[in-house]
Amino acid sequence: STTRSSELAVVGEGKIEVTPDVAFVDAGITVNNVATVDEAQKLIDQTNQKILQALRKLGIDKGDIKTTNYSINPNYSFEGDTNRIVGYNGNVTITIKVRNIRNVSSVLEAAAASGANQIQGVRYSIDNPQSLREQARNKAIQNAKDQANQLAKSLGIRLGRVVNIVESSPNQPAPFTQRFQESALGGIGGAAGEVEPGTQTVTSVVTLYFEKR
Repeated sequence: STTRSSELAVVGEGKIEVTPDVAFVDAGITVNNVATVDEAQKLIDQTNQKILQALRKLGIDKGDIKTTNYSINPNYSFEGDTNRIVGYNGNVTITIKVRNIRNVSSVLEAAAASGANQIQGVRYSIDNPQSLREQARNKAIQNAKDQANQLAKSLGIRLGRVVNIVESSPNQPAPFTQRFQESALGGIGGAAGEVEPGTQTVTSVVTLYFEKR
């Protein structure tokens, strides 16, 4: 929008540095070259149940465990102009929401020990970013007011009330992902001990429009 001559526009920025308070662990179960679909399904389901039981012992709520990407596909052998099914490959992904990030290492170890043969990574995020965005916005508004007061003093003008406020789209921190190599699965305890959530920044930028007296 166009600023009228009777208005002063000032841009303020506010930042909140936060430590993620929730983690999402993606664990996979893969079976290869199993003789039948039923056998592949049975192996996956048995391992899945072991993982679920281990997670519940750690206090992970049932609603925080989701099973996705369940698939069983044929494995073909190509011979000349014909092909035949020589087995089946199965895969499933279990996504675990860990509300206490100090338990991430235990969750990784429990999943691996229970049969998860693909630890795809840990995604750290903020469970309720809205309150943090409000804090960042409040800091941005105060920053704009401070700048406006300094500018008014320098210019020798008086500022009236704020007649408009425009906030730039505040960024929502993208989940930070810690990935693991499959070769590390055998020693997941050591790898899990190195997992750190780090910090993320929530930013808000506002433009305040003041009346000039």
